[in-house]
Amino acid sequence: MSVLPSETSVPPSATATRRLGLYDTWWTVGAGALAACLGIAACAWVSLHLHADAALHSAALFLHLAALVLGFGAVLVADYYALLFLTGRCTLRDALTTTGRLHAPIWAGLVGLVASGALLHPDLGSVLTRVKLGLVLALTLNGLQAGVLNRRMRGETGTPLTGRLLAWGAGTALVSQVCWWGAVLIGFRNSQR
Repeated sequence: MSVLPSETSVPPSATATRRLGLYDTWWTVGAGALAACLGIAACAWVSLHLHADAALHSAALFLHLAALVLGFGAVLVADYYALLFLTGRCTLRDALTTTGRLHAPIWAGLVGLVASGALLHPDLGSVLTRVKLGLVLALTLNGLQAGVLNRRMRGETGTPLTGRLLAWGAGTALVSQVCWWGAVLIGFRNSQR
């Protein structure tokens, strides 16, 4: 009787290798940043070359607003949990677990905003629109490094956080809030024209 490879006595966990994740190294984060920059540039190119009719524009506007609610809402919840931790109302583990779970809706919202925004006829010649694109790019890059920060903080859950990690977290939250609110305000102002 022959023994098939799957019938050997080696446990499956010994042969399985873990896939490299986005937040595992700065190299993977850098690759993600490059992909994000290319994606934003592609959406800007599409916005210059694709002119949506009224029905598509209305659908894109609805998706844009829905993506804003999803992404920015999740960011506000993540920041709320950070404040709960800082005020001693929840543990670091709880705050990090919640924040980690919110990465998917945050990214889905951001991707939805960029993709639908390409169909809303942005005036790329406007200084304000360029500032908004810069804020979106900064927000995206900040979000990528925030995943690394979350991972580093998870490694410190048994000990008090260092001042360096707390400052990194505060800087990340500040950049996030400035970029989200700045982009929202510019978007609102541009919609009034």
